[in-house]
Amino acid sequence: MKFPARRVVTGHDENGKAIVLIDETATNVRSRRGGHASHVVWSEPYPVDNDATSDGSQRQFDRVLPNGSVFRVIRLEPGAEPRMHRTNSLDYAIVLAGEVDLELDDSVVRLKAGDTVVQRGTIHNWANRGGEVCLIGIVLISADPAKAGGKVLDEIK
Repeated sequence: MKFPARRVVTGHDENGKAIVLIDETATNVRSRRGGHASHVVWSEPYPVDNDATSDGSQRQFDRVLPNGSVFRVIRLEPGAEPRMHRTNSLDYAIVLAGEVDLELDDSVVRLKAGDTVVQRGTIHNWANRGGEVCLIGIVLISADPAKAGGKVLDEIK
């Protein structure tokens, strides 16, 4: 699936001058199901080390970086296969293009470009029922598992 996404990463040279370290089209695109693709723009353990020289998009982890954050962009084709899931994270999402339905246990919320979501460890699905591609930028911040009624709500992958 075509996923033209440019990322620009800044840093410093040895004299403290602000410079561009990376300027490229995303190369780490992966798909978890039909009609879906995503790429990690950056990931970083906490506390953040702004002097590190490694490429944060190349770290190996499942969906959430333990004790860290992940910035991911996802692309959903119309009719992409559904996947209800829950992660141990606090997620900030912004719809960049197109429209998408956020499905929860008891409701469906239609979102369009510019809309934002704060996802607090709830089970959910992103469903593209429209006629155009949807792009969503998501920042996942590692969190303790959500609890309800004294029970831990396990991750669902």
